[in-house]
Amino acid sequence: MQAKVTAPVFEHHREPLGIGESRPRLSWRTETDTPGWRQAAYQIELVDDTGAVLGGTDGRVESDASVLVPWPGPELASRTRVGARVRVWDTGNRASPWSPVAYAETGLLDPADWTARPIAPRPDPGTGPARPRPVVLLRRSFRLHGPIASARLHITALGVFQPELNGRPVGADVLAPGWSSYHHRLRYSTHDVTEHLRQGENVLGALLGEGWYSGRLGFHGGRRDIYGDRPALLAQLEVRYADGTTRTVATDTRWQAATGPALRSELYDGEEYDARLERPGWSAPGDPGPGWTPVVELGMPRGALVAPTGPPVRRTRTLAPVRILTTPAGHTVLDFGQNLVGRLRIRVRGEAGRTITLRHAEVLEHGELALRPLRQAAATDRYTLSGAPGGETYEPLFTFHGFRYAQVDGWPGEPAPGDVEAVVLHTAMERTGWFTCSEPLVNRLHANVVWGMRGNFLDVPTDCPQRDERLGWTGDIAVFAPTAAFLFDCSGMLGSWLRDLAAEQLTRPDGAIPPLVVPDALPEGFPAAPNAVWADSAVLVPWALYRAFGDEGLLRTQWESMSGWADELERYVARDGGLWRGEFQLGDWLDPAAPPDRPGDARTDGDLVANAYAARTAEIMAEVAALLGEPGHAERYTRLAGRVRAAFADEFVTPGGLLASDAQTAYALALRFALLPTGRQRERAGRRLVEIVRRAGFRIATGFAGTPLICDALTEAGAPQIAYRMLLETGCPSWLYPVTMGATTVWERWDAMLPDGTVNPGEMTSFNHYALGAVADWLHRAVAGLGEAAPGWKRLRIAPVPGGTLTHAHAAHLTPYGRAEAGWERHGGTLTVTAVVPPNTTAEVQLPDATPLFEVGSGHHTFTVHGFTTPAWPPQPLRHPFSSPEENAPAPEDGGDGGDRR
Repeated sequence: MQAKVTAPVFEHHREPLGIGESRPRLSWRTETDTPGWRQAAYQIELVDDTGAVLGGTDGRVESDASVLVPWPGPELASRTRVGARVRVWDTGNRASPWSPVAYAETGLLDPADWTARPIAPRPDPGTGPARPRPVVLLRRSFRLHGPIASARLHITALGVFQPELNGRPVGADVLAPGWSSYHHRLRYSTHDVTEHLRQGENVLGALLGEGWYSGRLGFHGGRRDIYGDRPALLAQLEVRYADGTTRTVATDTRWQAATGPALRSELYDGEEYDARLERPGWSAPGDPGPGWTPVVELGMPRGALVAPTGPPVRRTRTLAPVRILTTPAGHTVLDFGQNLVGRLRIRVRGEAGRTITLRHAEVLEHGELALRPLRQAAATDRYTLSGAPGGETYEPLFTFHGFRYAQVDGWPGEPAPGDVEAVVLHTAMERTGWFTCSEPLVNRLHANVVWGMRGNFLDVPTDCPQRDERLGWTGDIAVFAPTAAFLFDCSGMLGSWLRDLAAEQLTRPDGAIPPLVVPDALPEGFPAAPNAVWADSAVLVPWALYRAFGDEGLLRTQWESMSGWADELERYVARDGGLWRGEFQLGDWLDPAAPPDRPGDARTDGDLVANAYAARTAEIMAEVAALLGEPGHAERYTRLAGRVRAAFADEFVTPGGLLASDAQTAYALALRFALLPTGRQRERAGRRLVEIVRRAGFRIATGFAGTPLICDALTEAGAPQIAYRMLLETGCPSWLYPVTMGATTVWERWDAMLPDGTVNPGEMTSFNHYALGAVADWLHRAVAGLGEAAPGWKRLRIAPVPGGTLTHAHAAHLTPYGRAEAGWERHGGTLTVTAVVPPNTTAEVQLPDATPLFEVGSGHHTFTVHGFTTPAWPPQPLRHPFSSPEENAPAPEDGGDGGDRR
């Protein structure tokens, strides 16, 4: 088949309307069934709406580049619409047809483009600000005098908003504009509203809520008004008439405000909605009714107004209840069969004044909703019926909940099928990664990882979505970023989050230490000391995104943040004689041996964790500096990595290869981060890790720092069967224990629910916490055998490691070049490995036998290994008179004492 080029993509935008880049890079994929197809050259044409050529490349460009190719035209001004199309040549000089044209349109690129001013309701001097505040209705009536060619609405809020035009909702975004570091950056969105307008009278309206701007945030009661105490709307409607003239309707003092039926709508506590207070037609032409008052103008936001780089939060699916329960206390509880993030949509008919209460929880305990894990989040919505004769439909406006179960009180009668459904919310990222194997429990584990990412990627990569927290903890995403970038196209979303991280980091008094959460909403006085892994997110997350998406521009954007933290690490190392020590460390957070009330008590010394990650961060920074043409920095960071490695080996490693902390995480870090200088030490450390895992009965003994590394460490130590045995363990603690307990997302604690069905007594018992799901990265790369060997998947690595009781495994990933796949199937002694390599890429293949590594081009490939065998299954645990499955035994040789030498 002749090569076919897809329509190009502008930057990372799936909906390129109102983009913020004046020179957007272009990417395209080529579809062909020609084996080994490679691009030799390309040509780009830029066109207008009529197809007339505006420019492009100067003819044919000799290059195989097809991902984030530099913009081939002049810099774009604000409000510019342009199309692009591409054709390519292969190495045989055969040209493809032109691709379809893709269009993009810039937003407002200059602050001077904004004539609108933020507006807010007039404060009531008699009562002061409400706690919490009701949702405000804002409207402006205006007239249009002629036929309309196009119209764009640029809109944002200090708070959250939902726009309406002539009585119709505008767009499908939810909780817009999301949560950013408002003091530094405020995102706006652009909507094509041409079809919403008409000649004559029109009305632009918006619902305005507190959201993250002034609503309650944080744990232990949290804080209100972190960013400001007055939610405000900023909107600019730009209309172009058919005759070329324009009209702008912007937020100003001509707008009016009123309260409506949403008496409160809060992120943690939920919504109270009285349908009897609705104002029908409030955003449509005509009389809006009484009670409208003038608004006041506020000063422009402190943060820069920026276009989004990633997709918005959207409703992505709905789920019906799988069963309706009656609890021991007589409550009606709906089970949706899946722990999800979103809210309920109800359809109900009843008398006016009846209130229906919707309460949410992730699990049941003793047959009732388990509310204690929510801490001080009420997670409750209340809807008071208007008594409409045809029935009523209700979905909350500006809240979301993490739940599987919903208790419904006050329903007239009993809910019937179809009366209640769960609406799933998350950032509308494209799914790009899949995995399956012959073990159903592992498939459920992988599904749990996917659902956990869905729920916690709600504009910000949060730690958990249900309790009074929901913060962007940096350590969680630091360890999960490689998995995230495989499963979904999170490049735009996390790229935006990293800009907030940089803004928060570089404006802090210390100027170099990334905050523990981004945006930084921790309570005043919270310990601000730097923490390994959490602070390393400034380097680890951009690096993971670069490896996944090949975006060198992201590294340039983040360079100041990345080098700021690396330079701070260098100062710690110089100050402390080659090691970073003496600071408070979260370390291997939530080691399963940590008591419920002391989650930071880990078996691995926090200083060991900190210095292992310091060496890794310095090593990455040396690579980044070399990529960006900074040889001086590259040399300096290389020296830093070497200095930390040498000090680490001297302080934490015995000559025989044992570690000061004789624990799974310690050995996993040392092996994966190449911190053991000699081959003898590496071999002994690998054997010791196997011994520890065997003595633990193959149960997991790692927290946040060690969990992403343990299976790879065992695999690279020549013990993949031990890694499989850990993976397939179902006793507590293990990856599959929660699955056997009915989990449908990854838990925060390995034992968030105890075997008797009661909830762990600790304060932190989230049942949707993605960090420990980082094992999915190993499932993709090692179990199925699909990984990247060069940034952006320009080169693949096909290297399956079959094992355990699995008889087949398969992974697929939609790379920037197209769909890649790898998998295997075992029948007796015959192993069949299959792979799909996208056009314009190559793959290195390492089969699980003695065959040397070899290379293949694009296309479908099948490889057969005859006489394939694996060691006897299952591996047997080691028993020691001083150990139990939950404890580590003393090291039997090399003088190790089994504990922390420090």
